[in-house]
Amino acid sequence: MDRLHELEVFVAVAEAGSFAKAGTRLRLSPPAVTRAISALEERLGARVFNRTTRSLTITDVGQRFLENARRILSDLDAAEKEAVGETAVPNGHLTVTASVTFGRTALGPVVCAFLNKHPRVTVSVLLLDRIANLVEEGIDVAVRIGPLPDSNLVGKKIGTVRRILVASPDYLRRRGTPKIPADLRLHSLIAFTGLMPNREWRFLDSEKGHSISFAPRLEINDAAMSIAAAEMGEGITVALSYMVADKIRDGRLAPVLEEFTPSPAPVNIVYPQSRLISPKMRAFVDFAAPRLRATLDSLTLPGANAKGRQADGL
Repeated sequence: MDRLHELEVFVAVAEAGSFAKAGTRLRLSPPAVTRAISALEERLGARVFNRTTRSLTITDVGQRFLENARRILSDLDAAEKEAVGETAVPNGHLTVTASVTFGRTALGPVVCAFLNKHPRVTVSVLLLDRIANLVEEGIDVAVRIGPLPDSNLVGKKIGTVRRILVASPDYLRRRGTPKIPADLRLHSLIAFTGLMPNREWRFLDSEKGHSISFAPRLEINDAAMSIAAAEMGEGITVALSYMVADKIRDGRLAPVLEEFTPSPAPVNIVYPQSRLISPKMRAFVDFAAPRLRATLDSLTLPGANAKGRQADGL
């Protein structure tokens, strides 16, 4: 039991990057975490972490030991679940996260349909306009827009989206339509801080990336409000294509500077890397992926993937 406890603590510290965060995740005191790691190192005869008051890094020995530790814990977890029949029917609690706007637009109906199909599963949905640490925050599955630099995550691609500029037809009649990015400085701009954090817009010109800085007339930290302001004729704003596809088709908004639109960004369902994933996670990923893909396809604008270029980060 002590050896398994040491493995659990070791893996938690390695994934969280902190003794304190691992203790919070496991509901252990900092001294208890320290004791477990010290006991493991004494038994192995080698250090698994290099630690100072300011930093914690895993050693080469620790890195080699980490995958085996994960495998042992995964095998034990799978054996316990098989013993009680959990592998036959997905059950338990699942935590899913996505951005606020994507959650409202696409995720909600999928989660409700999943619950109807799997009555033994409960779900918590966290809509966050930030990148959550899945391991540290106890999140099972996330929908991510943009590249996946974190090698500890497994991703299943479900589509792409574009970052585009939009304005109301009335605004463009009154103020004219920009022809080149520099024309934006002559317009009223509504900055959605989630896509314009530095008050600049990134664009492509002859396959090369550039950016233009500007002073927005209105700055908003909510996508829905910035889109609503643009629809009311207050100026030009930036949005992801799925957020405004219906409004463009209805004629309430019009795309601006389409030929300078940045590359499409991938959309993935992701979950922490492990040898085995739980039946509830596998069931959710398999259920949600085709449905979210269909939703994104229905919200794709013409030409969204025309050149198939690699996506910019969002």
